[in-house]
Amino acid sequence: MSGGNQYSNTYMRTISITAKCSDMFNADFVDDNKIVGEYDGYVPKWFPNTYSNHYGDYVMITIDIDTGKIINWKTPLEKDLKETFNTN
Repeated sequence: MSGGNQYSNTYMRTISITAKCSDMFNADFVDDNKIVGEYDGYVPKWFPNTYSNHYGDYVMITIDIDTGKIINWKTPLEKDLKETFNTN
């Protein structure tokens, strides 16, 4: 086991997950404990990914084992959420 990772110069234990879901990705957008949007299809372009273009086929996340946080998560823009989940 290596003591470093690609996201930080400090010691961190991580698990990297790659899942191919092609056009079978689905997600619910929940706000205030209510589903305000649903999405089925290819993986959205704004989702974390190691590759510059994942063609909507792969979900790739890295999780800090000790905190449970997704390391490579970037907060999506409101326009991306609205477009993906068809919300106003």
